[in-house]
Amino acid sequence: MPDTGDKAPEFTLPRDGGGKISLTDFRGHPVVLYFYPRDDTPGCTTEGKDFTAAAAAFETAGATVLGVSKDTVDAHDKFREKHGLGVILLSDAEGDVCETYGVWGEKKMYGKTFLGIERATFLIDGRGDIARIWRKVKVEGHVDEVLAAVKELT
Repeated sequence: MPDTGDKAPEFTLPRDGGGKISLTDFRGHPVVLYFYPRDDTPGCTTEGKDFTAAAAAFETAGATVLGVSKDTVDAHDKFREKHGLGVILLSDAEGDVCETYGVWGEKKMYGKTFLGIERATFLIDGRGDIARIWRKVKVEGHVDEVLAAVKELT
């Protein structure tokens, strides 16, 4: 599981709208890599909308925001369109990147245990190093905290 100060694990994933994105595409600029459990669920929708609302501020700070879940590209396209999301969504359908970043694991809800994605955010600096990690993210206020950390980098 990567930690603050480690090199961010490289990846290439399919993105909403078609094509693929690699972490190395953003070398020289900060990346906000946020993992979320599932498209079109209440918390994930709020998080996507919050990142979208702050997209211009992240861009001004030189950072790109990438959302990752195990949903398909088609599901991401529908999710983006339905909610007017303006962040890039990546499909980790096989879950390899989720496992590499240590966000795939056992979760509990309503007394049941299941495997799923832990809501987590990684701030990766322009050198490709992990500058900050937020695990078990609570959606409210999270985007503002991440934006403040991005501004500290630049």
